Amino acid sequence: MSESNSELNIARVYATACIDKQPDYYEYEQLQVIWGNQDEYYICNKVGRGKYSEVFEGIYAPAQKQCVIKVLKPVKKKKIKREIRILQALAGGPNIIRLLDVVRDVDSGIPSLIFEHVNNVDFNILYPTLTDQDIRYYMYQLLKALDYCHSRGIMHRDIKPHNVMIDHTQRKYEKLRLIDWGLADFYLPNTEYNVRVASRCYKGPELLVDLRLYDYSLDLWSYGAMLAGMVFQEDPFFNGEDNYDQLWVIVQVLGTPLLEKYLDKYQITLSRHYDGLIKPCAATPWSNFVDSGNKKYVSEELFDLLDKLLRYDHQERLTAKEAMCHPYFNVIRSNEMN
Repeated sequence: MSESNSELNIARVYATACIDKQPDYYEYEQLQVIWGNQDEYYICNKVGRGKYSEVFEGIYAPAQKQCVIKVLKPVKKKKIKREIRILQALAGGPNIIRLLDVVRDVDSGIPSLIFEHVNNVDFNILYPTLTDQDIRYYMYQLLKALDYCHSRGIMHRDIKPHNVMIDHTQRKYEKLRLIDWGLADFYLPNTEYNVRVASRCYKGPELLVDLRLYDYSLDLWSYGAMLAGMVFQEDPFFNGEDNYDQLWVIVQVLGTPLLEKYLDKYQITLSRHYDGLIKPCAATPWSNFVDSGNKKYVSEELFDLLDKLLRYDHQERLTAKEAMCHPYFNVIRSNEMN
């Protein structure tokens, strides 16, 4: 790759956020974990499970306070240390889930992460009840979390509705928390990262074409896909059957001309798996996804925001901070200033 193309693969913002700090900030393998006392916590009911963990509601016995207990499945110590170090680095950040403690079972050595409790409502139930204003409010709050983690040199790499906890009780805005930092990593310029991250329907094109020099902008694609799913009431919005079909589903919305331009710019050769799968097609206007059920969420500002987030070219996507300044969020910004 030429030098000019190499520069294309450096984040537009916060590129040196990690390297401006001491190496122990991002060299997480050196982390010395301080373990808490597991006997102070009681597991109640299971609330979720993933590839790497099982999640339970729990009680912190000394204070009789609710918490969330994430019991990690056997994985490399390196991965556990990375998640802990990232949560420590993000402590106190806006709308970021708070890590309260780290404990492990004396006999098995299995570690658990203890988090603050959020009175979350399943997104499949919550999202259809949200107003246009609600969606703008919560998606603005999510951008705050993203801008903060990016400013700290961290990519989340698994943005999706399942990882955004919303407490929408009593018809008032309580809180939003971005959770599950198990796939997150520190961003270092010109570093090749694993493309086997993010959930299939929220994977950015860079992952699907094996572009390993990606950055924070991956999170903005996933964010855009999540927003599209919410407003068009079509979750997931890009619903591929496998990773190859996933790109074809995206292409049917964004079109082949811009895909070809993107591949040419970054000198990417598509895998042979795509032969015969991706056919020439024009972009589909956002208005084609509007129906009587979702038109209450639709506006020209929304279409413009989606246009600027859902781009093949990661360098062209809005950053989290730029997205926060978009007219779609004018009312939310105005309310927060008052």
